Amino acid sequence: MSYSSPDLNDALAALHRYTLHESPTGDRRALAALADVLDADAAHAGFDTARESHPGGDHLVWTLPARGVPGDPVLLLTHYDTVWPVGTLSTMPWSVEGDTVRGPGVYDTKAGIVALLAAAARVARQGAPHPEIRVVVVADEETGSPTATGLVRAEAARARAVLGLEPPHPGGDLKTGRRGSTRVRIEVTGVEAHAALDPDAGVNAIDELVDQLVRVRALVADRPVLLNAGTVAGGGRTNVVAGEAHADLGLRFTDPENEDAVLTGLKSLRPVRDRARLATRLLSHRPTWRPDEAGADLLDRVVGIAAGLGQRLAGRPADGAADTNTTGALGRPTIDGLAPPGGGAHARQEWVSAAGIGARSDLLAALLTGLHAAGPSPGDGA
Repeated sequence: MSYSSPDLNDALAALHRYTLHESPTGDRRALAALADVLDADAAHAGFDTARESHPGGDHLVWTLPARGVPGDPVLLLTHYDTVWPVGTLSTMPWSVEGDTVRGPGVYDTKAGIVALLAAAARVARQGAPHPEIRVVVVADEETGSPTATGLVRAEAARARAVLGLEPPHPGGDLKTGRRGSTRVRIEVTGVEAHAALDPDAGVNAIDELVDQLVRVRALVADRPVLLNAGTVAGGGRTNVVAGEAHADLGLRFTDPENEDAVLTGLKSLRPVRDRARLATRLLSHRPTWRPDEAGADLLDRVVGIAAGLGQRLAGRPADGAADTNTTGALGRPTIDGLAPPGGGAHARQEWVSAAGIGARSDLLAALLTGLHAAGPSPGDGA
């Protein structure tokens, strides 16, 4: 297989259309506009399309029915939300200079969707045998997939293999594990009072929150855990004892044991002050995905298929989190990083390789038609 120049022109035209549809997480109107375009292109590529509706944006579910290969489906995971607000194009415009394509969301991860749809359309045209192909295109991945995780878990439960279309490591290598990633909110309710006339009648929620954050720091001390207090808010006036405060924390874990210990500790926090009320809640949770034998076997099969195309690939764990955390932690054979190479994710210099779109489309087409033959599926009793 090879990616011809007309194919590449079509891929760049599709990526251009997707980029012009700015699609920040949580902007339902903007996401819906892009979702309509993506569903239409998926149907044109041969997929049956459906949606799981949510107030913040619909998750897209595409199915390419099996052709001559019975058994469990191959699941592909990607997303169409970005970190960029509507209007970013005015200061970060679409451009193509040689092999470099720039624009908000081109690398993370609209080019991955382009490569997948081009691959699926080619598979449909060729009529080659393949298992059922399921694709979940998530609407809130950039905020931890709070409404998509259940869907991802359900789809993964019956998948023979999971392929993630997140960006690869620099240089194009694949991802075989991920740190656990959890967002937690600590909420404190105090008692308002006049800060000068009757301060003892109040309970300062900000002071309580500060003390709780010190406790959290102690909880993660001497553990291989990354903790970031990303947002702190509360109170209202300097002459009023603050009646409420909250902090949003980002936590990254390298292993399930420390992950469980820290999350249990957070749930066990209790107020320092009488009359203060304290609550902790998960905003999103992606469990630690550690490399395992099933993933290593899948990587070997992917690397072998890539070699047959003249592509040299390897794999190693990644620090960032994605929906493949969920599938890998479930023990499903999972590989991520199959989107085209580039750089600058979440940065204004974001870019993707035009040639890389073609190479990844070639690889995805080969995986969709050849992965089932490269080794047994989990359900085959091997």
